[in-house]
Amino acid sequence: MTHDGGHIDRRAARVLLLDPDGRVLMLHGWDPARPEHTYWFTVGGGLEPGETLLEAAVREAFEETGLRFRADEMVGPVRTDTVSFPFDGHWYSQEQSFFVARAAGTQIDLSRLNDVEQGCIDEARWWSAAALETTEDRFYPPDLPDLLRAVV
Repeated sequence: MTHDGGHIDRRAARVLLLDPDGRVLMLHGWDPARPEHTYWFTVGGGLEPGETLLEAAVREAFEETGLRFRADEMVGPVRTDTVSFPFDGHWYSQEQSFFVARAAGTQIDLSRLNDVEQGCIDEARWWSAAALETTEDRFYPPDLPDLLRAVV
């Protein structure tokens, strides 16, 4: 739905996917309309029609990493907030809820990314809170180091 400000309203489930060392998996990508605007972001995405936040978190984790989680392996939501951002020529107003899932290892599979994701995601990396605090790379959410410390 688009409201008067021209924003597309969207609900999303995000996953703080943690490895055994407490590092979070981040995907590196860019806005197709502004390819010079690169950033790191957590696993997750928009809800499909009729889907709950928890169902979306489980689905997105599998699609973006190849890792299967049961609903009872997702903790949360540990936070819900609303952000506005441009993507591919549109402005989004996204209410997003963050879940925590713990991976048994660090191997992931990006082969299930959809066409849009394949065109604008080029890397996945496990990040510690300390590494996020010292990087000059852009990442979202910007307070992720604090959020990680709260959930690890």
